[in-house]
Amino acid sequence: MTSPREVKGEARKMGLIFFPAFDWAITPTHPEREERLLYTRDQIFEEGLMDLPEVEEYKPRLAEHKDIARVHFCIPSVEALVTEAHLIAAGSTLVLADAYMKGEINNAFALVRPPGHHSMRVAHGNRGFCNVNNEAIMVEYIRRKYGIRRVAIIDTDVHHGDGTQEIFYHDPDVLFISFHQDGRTLYPGSGFVDEQGGPKAMGRTINIPLPPETPDEGIHYVLKELVLPILEEFRPQLVVNSAGQDNHYTDPLANMRFSAQGYAKLNEMLAPDIAVLEGGYAIESALPYVNCGIILAMAGLDYSNVREPDYHPGRFSMSRTMEANITGTVEYLQGVWDAREELTAKAVERAGPFFRRHKNIFYDTDGIRERQTESVKMCPDKSCPGYMTIDTDAVRGYGQSESGFGTFVPLFACKSCREEAREEYEAHKTDSRYNYIFFQDKNRDEYRLYSTRMHNERVY
Repeated sequence: MTSPREVKGEARKMGLIFFPAFDWAITPTHPEREERLLYTRDQIFEEGLMDLPEVEEYKPRLAEHKDIARVHFCIPSVEALVTEAHLIAAGSTLVLADAYMKGEINNAFALVRPPGHHSMRVAHGNRGFCNVNNEAIMVEYIRRKYGIRRVAIIDTDVHHGDGTQEIFYHDPDVLFISFHQDGRTLYPGSGFVDEQGGPKAMGRTINIPLPPETPDEGIHYVLKELVLPILEEFRPQLVVNSAGQDNHYTDPLANMRFSAQGYAKLNEMLAPDIAVLEGGYAIESALPYVNCGIILAMAGLDYSNVREPDYHPGRFSMSRTMEANITGTVEYLQGVWDAREELTAKAVERAGPFFRRHKNIFYDTDGIRERQTESVKMCPDKSCPGYMTIDTDAVRGYGQSESGFGTFVPLFACKSCREEAREEYEAHKTDSRYNYIFFQDKNRDEYRLYSTRMHNERVY
């Protein structure tokens, strides 16, 4: 889990970008609105955190449309789906990625909004407050530009990171671990222990559903007993923290009992290379304290005095029932990880020539209902991940449906799969059942969108 680059010079440095997007909100009263980081801004400036020699502030930039197209099939297009705020939030992660990979800093925290971890490969609109997936965009940018292959993404948001999971579900080189409030009690209603990855990537998705009211003790136990040992064995070249802060005991959208001290300790234990802000909606009572704690922990500084005015040690504790629940989940998932190669072999054998999944996806923010079929070629070459096609149809309210067909060629696909995938794309350009035809080739860094209505092709 060592950093891929050594920091130049002896002084420890953490990189920080603060982009609160004060001119962007879903609605004026929505939890994901302009004021969300207002108190955080005041706190970190009043405490002088931006002036610490251990903290290096960077300025954001716009992500390019190609950076978005490298990850997402945006319907009707990248240009129509994202705003300038989304491009700046995603672009901020790329600025810090470059600084980290060039050895300018030890680690980095993108304190930005809008969030992104509920956004999947196909994006018809906003779901779970997310249009595009900031972490996935950053990971694919790093893999393309710097040749990084093995990445671990640890999602600590209270909501299951279903978008990030879906994007990397079939990638054996990306380990995705999410601990979150049990999906039976919270949006998006997913993230259960049987969601373990696609046939060629079994065990590379680890979901840890936690009972409501889990405190610091429970989350730290999961980290120490399961997450860190798996990371040690996986040996990623890059560790990313999808750093949601809505496990906090005052968050209005969830029911957990995590504290600012707990978050800072989690960050110290996990030691991510890059953290990216996700959720967290207790604007006054949580975010200023949690963010200060994370910044200090990442900078290697004392965070012991960062605590909420109403918090005291021992305020929340685990019951025996909760402890047994969490211990059982950890033991089961450790068994899944240990058996991942055997599980992969069996899953590939069961899948046959193609592995198919049918999904119904609801965009809660925009009121869109999507039906999707995902097909993955089970290439006989064990070193080839195959290629994927996605058939999607979505209806917004009672309006007209928008349909699309996408072909995705992952990194390290063999020549035969790359050629077959391109043939699929070309053949579907004349298929009038679809409004949009997409093509992603990660090996060539080539991304195309064809409109069957306009009969024109856009190349990103």
